[in-house]
Parts: sequence; structure tokens; C-alpha cells
Amino acid sequence: MEREFKDILTDFLKENGLSQSDFARKLGAKPDSVNDWERGKAKPDYDNLRAMVTAFEAPAEYFLGLIENYR
Repeated sequence: MEREFKDILTDFLKENGLSQSDFARKLGAKPDSVNDWERGKAKPDYDNLRAMVTAFEAPAEYFLGLIENYR
């Protein structure tokens, strides 16, 4: 079963000790956007997904909910 992005992001932030602001800063995204993603009001676009993969060295499949763990 695929997980929703909002749940993946919430878990990722907790596991890595990041605030929404820290996460946004590392991606070059707006904090309001990250807040919307975590609340399930929106999902990141391709460029933001690519930035997540690059900034955090995690596979896209993790952020897409296709795999549970990347470590």
C-alpha cells in the first residue's frame, strides 16, 4: 500500500530532526509550501521532488511512497 506524501514528509522531518523551515531552506522552497505539503493541501512539483532527492540523498521512490526506507 502506497503512503500519502504528507505522512512520508512528517515522518522524514521527525526522523531527521528537521523543522518545516529547515527543510524548505535546504530545498530552496517556500516554508508555506512545505506546510501545505505536510498538511496534505498540496504536493510538491517535479522540481521540488528532484531537490529533495538531491539535497537529502534519498531515492525518489522513498518520497513517492514506493519504498518504506532508504537507509
